[in-house]
Amino acid sequence: MIDINREIFVEDLIKYGHLNQEPDPSLDLFDEIERIKKEKNAVILAHYYQEPDIQDIADYIGDSLGLAQEAAKTEADIIVFAGVHFMAETAKILNPGKKVLLPDLKAGCSLADSAPAKEFKAFRESHPDHVIISYINCSAEVKAFSDIICTSSNAQKIIESVPKEKKIIFAPDRNLGAYLNSKTGRDMVLWNGACMVHEIFSLEKITKLKIRHPKAKFIAHPECEEAVLKIADYIGSTTGLLNYTISDDAEEYIVATETGILHQMELASPGKAFIPAPPNNNCACNDCPHMKLNTLEKLYTCMKYELPELTMDPELMIRARKPIERMLQISK
Repeated sequence: MIDINREIFVEDLIKYGHLNQEPDPSLDLFDEIERIKKEKNAVILAHYYQEPDIQDIADYIGDSLGLAQEAAKTEADIIVFAGVHFMAETAKILNPGKKVLLPDLKAGCSLADSAPAKEFKAFRESHPDHVIISYINCSAEVKAFSDIICTSSNAQKIIESVPKEKKIIFAPDRNLGAYLNSKTGRDMVLWNGACMVHEIFSLEKITKLKIRHPKAKFIAHPECEEAVLKIADYIGSTTGLLNYTISDDAEEYIVATETGILHQMELASPGKAFIPAPPNNNCACNDCPHMKLNTLEKLYTCMKYELPELTMDPELMIRARKPIERMLQISK
């Protein structure tokens, strides 16, 4: 006999990317997720920008480079990716034979969306003599048009691996690209894309905050605009920012990146204070609305029903895998 309620539930789950009703409130979701994980040989990979509950239950927490490396070597049968769509795509590309789940299929990325595949293909074709280095925050289609993928952790190393006489296109983040041009002395052609989170930090509000906290160091992700980066005491990837706050001797930090990383900073350095840099709006902090679509409840539902599952065109995965593997090889 067909369970009609489950059929409707699964259809809604596939259509909307998550369950519209909450799990049984009497369940201990942490215990249930641990049980399902062992039962199904699943691994939970979570980005630093996920909510604290998800970070606390994850098997591995990291930035885009660390997550890609972890996805490449996992022996789990099921990869549950607590992040955004392009990250789950990368995990699937590196593990075509494994099931990859994403708690909410609508968890996209404004930066990836800023480089539509059709327009990027035409841009690439108009620069036939350029090496294409694409930031991992892009779609699988854009990856397939690229020569090498990079992350903010390894971007400088990737760029410096390309002979100086070679021309480079860097996509899709213009702010990260401009920062890397200044660091490497290259004159890369930059695709005009940006991250909605890192673009809206207010230089004026940060300056006022620094006056109110004169002992605080200001640290920023290189996806921020140049004016913000110019006043930073330290610029680095998400992992770089975390490691800096651990090793540095300051007691206060103003942090210009997505607020999810503050959870790990506070866990690693409980005696220090971390202040989210203010954006150019009325919010007190800066959250990525896509990252925050994932919740502990959706994670549990996703693992229980093994939906929504990320599926991809096999040929696209083959083409997109090559530049990712080049990145992983250079990053060893």
